[in-house]
This record gives sequence, structure tokens and C-alpha cells, in this order.
Amino acid sequence: MVFWSGVAEILGGIGIMVPQTKIYAGWGLIVLLVAVFPANIDMFLKAYQKHGMTIYTWLTLLRLPLQFVLMYWVFWAAELKVG
Repeated sequence: MVFWSGVAEILGGIGIMVPQTKIYAGWGLIVLLVAVFPANIDMFLKAYQKHGMTIYTWLTLLRLPLQFVLMYWVFWAAELKVG
């Protein structure tokens, strides 16, 4: 799954650079970022339960708000509009 989500991210990034596919690629990347968010939460929880608050655990925690920054970045880069 990680491999295929990475492939989707790469294709989405390329799609944003093509004017004809920019909107579809942008929404696709946002959907992908939303879809992997629960896995990122699970990764943090497992790291915390297994190791406590180590550097790795902190990085998995900091990754959570980064997802929203990435969603905004995609929204901006793909010049998406709501409504």
C-alpha cells in the first residue's frame, strides 16, 4: 500500500503540472492525503505505546498537522476552488 500511495503521489504531482489534469490531480492528492491520515495517527499511537515519547514518536506526532499544510499546499498549487 505504501508503494502504491507513493506512486499516486508522484502521478498527482506530475498531474498538477499539466494544465488539462491540474484540477483532477489536485483533488486526487487531497483525497489521498485524507485517506492516509488515519494510518499516520495509527503510526503515532503504535510508536507511543511501544517506545513512549522518543524522537521518532515526536516526528510521527508532528507529521499529523503537516498533513493539513500539505493539503493546503496542493489546494493552492492546483488552483482549486470550492463551490
